[in-house]
Amino acid sequence: MNIESIREYALQKPGVTEGFPFGEDTLVFKVNDKIFLLASLDTTPLQFNVKCDPEKAIQLREDYPGSVLPGYHMNKKHWNTIVVDGRLSGRQVKEMIDDSYGLVAPKKKK
Repeated sequence: MNIESIREYALQKPGVTEGFPFGEDTLVFKVNDKIFLLASLDTTPLQFNVKCDPEKAIQLREDYPGSVLPGYHMNKKHWNTIVVDGRLSGRQVKEMIDDSYGLVAPKKKK
């Protein structure tokens, strides 16, 4: 995956907005005015941060060392940095984006 495919995937989710609140090198995606994905535009390979359940975050880091890291410049308990270097499938990357979105998106009332 590349930044264009990640951007397209994130923007197709309901209520998502994008912007550059931290400068031109970091593309930020929000839902309900809360960040769920930050992508660095000046790193090779591509890296982005996503929110994650704390227990799942630890498990992903153990399962994918070098590809899933503690969130760079973020609360390391709740955020992971994903390195898009080909070791994770596109499906896995999308699942991590979906999980992050699900943690931040407004919950439907029953």
